[in-house]
Amino acid sequence: MKDALRKLCRPVLAFFEKGEPAASYRPSHRMILLAAATLFLILFCVSVYFALSAGQLGAVIPVIVFFVVSVVSLIVATLGSDTAVARIWGLK
Repeated sequence: MKDALRKLCRPVLAFFEKGEPAASYRPSHRMILLAAATLFLILFCVSVYFALSAGQLGAVIPVIVFFVVSVVSLIVATLGSDTAVARIWGLK
């Protein structure tokens, strides 16, 4: 199942997994990334609620940004290699 999901998310993972293996990776980095993804997912849900209740077209921008950040973070945190997690944090 994980291999099928990795094939599906290959464009996102390829961007973060290219390059040298991470030397400064720690398992806590993956857990923090997963927590950040969860927080952005909550922000996405709250933004959708307020955008629908306000009926403003300008509220679509934060909804899209929070959704993209949460999805990319979830993909890298759950399916990505140690190198991908280190690259998303900017570690070398």
